[in-house]
Amino acid sequence: MNAPRITRLAQSLRPLFITLPTLALLSACTSSAPETESAAPADKPMVSSKRSLASFKLPPEEQACYDREKEPYTAVVDAHFHPRPFGGAAIPPQELFGIFDKTSVRFVNYFGIGQVLDLKSGCTYYLDCQGVPASPSIKNDFVNGMEVVAYPHDNLHITLSMTFMDLAHPENIVKIIELYDKEYPGMFSWSGELNVMKQALVGNLHEPATFESIDGWAPFMAVLRERNIPVTLHSDLGKDEDPTKYLPLMEYLLDKYPDNKIVWAHMGLSKELTTIPPNLHVSIMKDLLDKYPNLMLDISWDVLYNAYHQWGPIFIDFFNAYPTRILPGSDFVAANTKARDQYAKELDVTGRAHKFMDDNAFRHIALGENYFRLMNLDYHAPQVCKKTGS
Repeated sequence: MNAPRITRLAQSLRPLFITLPTLALLSACTSSAPETESAAPADKPMVSSKRSLASFKLPPEEQACYDREKEPYTAVVDAHFHPRPFGGAAIPPQELFGIFDKTSVRFVNYFGIGQVLDLKSGCTYYLDCQGVPASPSIKNDFVNGMEVVAYPHDNLHITLSMTFMDLAHPENIVKIIELYDKEYPGMFSWSGELNVMKQALVGNLHEPATFESIDGWAPFMAVLRERNIPVTLHSDLGKDEDPTKYLPLMEYLLDKYPDNKIVWAHMGLSKELTTIPPNLHVSIMKDLLDKYPNLMLDISWDVLYNAYHQWGPIFIDFFNAYPTRILPGSDFVAANTKARDQYAKELDVTGRAHKFMDDNAFRHIALGENYFRLMNLDYHAPQVCKKTGS
């Protein structure tokens, strides 16, 4: 297969940017990646939001404008959240709702863990259990569905997502969707996070998608398209030694399914790819967004912040230039073993970029306008208050 146009672009840009010191491109950057547990910025610690879910039902002009000086910079939407771990016990639902109430989040995507660890293993995290199979399963999705019904919460809008799909073996996906339709009629309105290529899971027998298996997605992608269901895909862009190694997979599936609403998780970054020059990374993202109008990016997971620290003008300019194509998210995995303040810390870290966005990008991304539009929800982001004297 001949390398697609964007792959060739990446190859041509790499020599130009690979020697640029990333630290010189980004403001206040450190030489080592900070841990997620680092303290919130001293200038403005994260605070909870007083805005209710119901307030977002009002037209923008009837809501109080959003005061960025006084209200949180963290998002009202967490479009990438895992309420259950890879294995073991999860944070109980009612306790989880209390955690959300203490933050700015009023809308959340409940992503199952599509690759569940062998239940007999006793493992809760795949990287701690190399060799233990992590296999596609309906288990997480079904538990999520039951808990959403059993524990309703009037200050949180939960979107259920189908995450069982084995993208390397898609033959039975449509039949299983029919099972979801029977057991949970009309309840699942998102799909993903699904793994196209996730290097970190290879040690747990993850089988990546191939060009041939992507061809086999056509039946279930048609179902998603007909139902207006977005799909979030985890597809590693590459690795440090070869930053665009897996880009052809993403290009191929976007060419194959241009009419599907596809969200590329983490903008293609991973712990295996943290040294790609920002110029190269952004150039690839821009070309794909320009070519595929239904593609969106999510900026979840602290791997983005850790790779580029305070993100810098390269990324902020990118978000400001493509304000309608970005979704926020934490990528938090709600294992019961985690400290109860950990979610707020991860939401803070993944939301720090919002502080530097212009008002238009902030409203579309952090205040949820992109999410509401993508889902055709009857909710509205508030207008941002004009600065004093402007």
